[in-house]
Amino acid sequence: MGKKEKAPAAVVGFDVGKSSHRACAVAPDGAALFNREVANRPGEIDRALADAGPGARVVVDQKRNIGALVVARARAAGNPVFYLPGIAMKKARDMFPATAKTDEIDAEVIARTAMGMPWTLREVAEEAPSTTALRMLASQRDFAVRSRTKAANRPRAVLLEADPAFEAAVDPSSRWQLAVLAELGGAFGIRAAGLRRFRSVAERSCGARREAADRLWAAAVASASSGRPELAAESELVRSLAARILSDGGEAARLDGLISDSLAGDETYEALLTVPGVGPRTAAALVTLVDASLFRSHDELAAYTGLAPCNRQSGTSLNSTSPSRGGNRGLKNLLVYSCTSLVGTKGRFGRYYAECRARGMRHNKALKAVARKRLKVIFAVMRDRVPYREG
Repeated sequence: MGKKEKAPAAVVGFDVGKSSHRACAVAPDGAALFNREVANRPGEIDRALADAGPGARVVVDQKRNIGALVVARARAAGNPVFYLPGIAMKKARDMFPATAKTDEIDAEVIARTAMGMPWTLREVAEEAPSTTALRMLASQRDFAVRSRTKAANRPRAVLLEADPAFEAAVDPSSRWQLAVLAELGGAFGIRAAGLRRFRSVAERSCGARREAADRLWAAAVASASSGRPELAAESELVRSLAARILSDGGEAARLDGLISDSLAGDETYEALLTVPGVGPRTAAALVTLVDASLFRSHDELAAYTGLAPCNRQSGTSLNSTSPSRGGNRGLKNLLVYSCTSLVGTKGRFGRYYAECRARGMRHNKALKAVARKRLKVIFAVMRDRVPYREG
C-alpha cells in the first residue's frame, strides 16, 4: 500500500482508442460528472478537460501512440497526467460488479481506481524532443530485429521440407550465405549457376573463405543431384526470404548507427558503457526506456524491469520466492543476457556468477542473479551520471 495522497479536484479516466476515446470524470465525493465518447481531436479533448474542471487529474491506459494526443492536450491545459498500466486496469475491473467489457466500463474503472487507489498510477514524465526521437528510433530498431528473426526462421522450414541435409549446411546468420541464396536461390539454383559464378558471389562479393564456400557448394550439388524434383516455388521463396533477412539486418544496423550518433556525448549513455557487460544496445535501451529520476531506489527499478523476485506467503505456509513474470520484458532480457559476457571473468560480477553456480544455481538463474546485482550499479550510474569503477 502506498501513502495516502490528497484527492485531486476530479479525475478523468480515458479509455483511449484510435478514432475516439471514452472519457469518464469522477468528483472527489465519488459522483460521476460525465461518461461520454470523445473524438480523438484536440477540440473535443479540450472540451472534456474543461468540463472536468481545472486541475483535474488525467489518467490514460496508453500513454503513447493512440493516447499521445490526450497526454499532449492535458499537458497544454496544465493538468497532471498519469498512466494506469493495462494489467492493473484489468485486475481492477474484476473488483467492479459489472461483468461486461465495454469502453464505458473501462473508462469508469480507470477513473475510480485513480481516485481511490492513486498509488497504482505511474506519472507520465515529459519527454524532451530528442528523447522522443531516440525512443522512436529504438522502437523501429526493435521492430527490424524482430522481423529479421521471424524471417530467419522461415528459410529453415522451407529448406527442411526440401532437403534436411542442405538445410543443415545453411547458416541463416551468415551474411555471405544469405547473399548467395538471395542471388542464386536454393540448391538447384546454386548448381545451375555453376562453381565459377557461385564463388564470385560468395568469395569476391561477400568475402567468404574458400573452405566454407566449398562446403556449401558440395552440399548444394549433393542436394540437387539427389533425384528429388526441382520446385520453382522453393527457389523463389529462398530468394525472397534471404533478401528479406538481409534487408532487415541492414535496417537494424543503420538504425543502430543513428541511435549511436544521437547518443554521442550523452553523459548517462557514456557512463553506462563503463559498466561491465553493458554495450551500446543495452545502454541505449536504458537511456531510452528508463528515467532514473522517477525511481526512488534500485528496488523500484528492479520491479519495473521484472528483475525483482516475488515473495509468496499465505497463512502459516512457508515463505518462498519465485521469478517475476511482469516488468518490461524486452529490457529484462537485455539486462539478463548481456551478463553472458561476464561469465568466466575475474571482475566483481564474474566472481558473483561463479559463487551462484557454486551454490547450485542453474546457468539462467545465475545470470538473473548477476543482472539483479548489476542493476544496483546501473541505477547509481544513471542517477549520478558518473562512470563505474571496480571496487
